[in-house]
Amino acid sequence: MGGISLIAFTLFISFILAITPLPSIIEAFRPDWLLVVLIYWCIALPHKVNVGTGWICGFILDILLGSVLGSHAVMLALVAYICSTNYLTIRNFSAVQQVLIIGLVSAFYHLADYWLQHFLTTAYFQPELLWPILTNMIIWPTALVLLRKYRRAFRIR
Repeated sequence: MGGISLIAFTLFISFILAITPLPSIIEAFRPDWLLVVLIYWCIALPHKVNVGTGWICGFILDILLGSVLGSHAVMLALVAYICSTNYLTIRNFSAVQQVLIIGLVSAFYHLADYWLQHFLTTAYFQPELLWPILTNMIIWPTALVLLRKYRRAFRIR
């Protein structure tokens, strides 16, 4: 049970980072902390963090951000499914290939979320919606190293 609570702690920190106010100049560049942390745990421990975890985290994120209930839940569940089913392949990729995979998964997440928001509300596409893809790619190597050290230090298996 200790491993699950330590994983939940990292997800909790990513929720805090997701809702922390930022200056308007850099708000468009906010990384998707929850997405990056969820991808890491789905790749590292797919038997503990999987589609259910992604759906629950997305549902909580919908509540915190005030978005259409279930939109982030569906997207994060799909991302968790993709990463959990391909974890062996993604683990064996080089750092550059992993960054590209994170970019593709982030692009899928943002474009599918936009499509869902556009279908359910009157959201319109704005190019600045795609900046988090780049910042997710930039923070991935650091997040990978920090979360791996965290997992090994606390022997989360």
